[in-house]
Amino acid sequence: MPSDTETTAVKFTAVARGLHWIMAAAVIAMLFIGVFMVGSISEFHLLVTIHEPLGFAILILALVRIGWRLRHTPPPWPPGMSRPERLAAKYSERLMYALFILQPLFGWAMVSASGQPVVLFGSWYLPSIAPANATVFAVLLRAHIVAAYLLYVTFAAHLAAVLWHTLVVRDGMLSRMTFGLVRAGTSAPAAQVIPATEARTAQ
Repeated sequence: MPSDTETTAVKFTAVARGLHWIMAAAVIAMLFIGVFMVGSISEFHLLVTIHEPLGFAILILALVRIGWRLRHTPPPWPPGMSRPERLAAKYSERLMYALFILQPLFGWAMVSASGQPVVLFGSWYLPSIAPANATVFAVLLRAHIVAAYLLYVTFAAHLAAVLWHTLVVRDGMLSRMTFGLVRAGTSAPAAQVIPATEARTAQ
């Protein structure tokens, strides 16, 4: 873990930013696929062949992101954010991480309970993690649906908050996660590093 004498960058690390945008693209694709699966019968099988490996990829990415986050101090929140805003952002982010893990696990277990394997690629399958049982399948299907709705709402709230801070407040929130350089004259923090103890307090 970083010591109190180390400094924390204004931006997330390059690895964290890369994981964020890869995962954002995967989650957005998954949300659209989920909608299409409900409304399309003719393309259902094709969508499932994409849905299952993509869900497993999101699970792995979420675990990698959590591991990376635990070992690297994140940048501070923009100074203009109130304590309630920071708490809301903090716990909504934790909820999203939880859903990124639980939703794929619910889906994996649900398919296992149906008696079918989760197909990754070709003849590559995931092992069963739930007994083949109609009652278990029904419970897991309900959990998968509820988690999906929660993920839609949480993801939409996250996107709305980022757009608000970027387009209205203009406090440099999005710049913490982008790859562009901070330009002079913008509302992004002027200093490029801050003490790690201050960063932890800000979180």
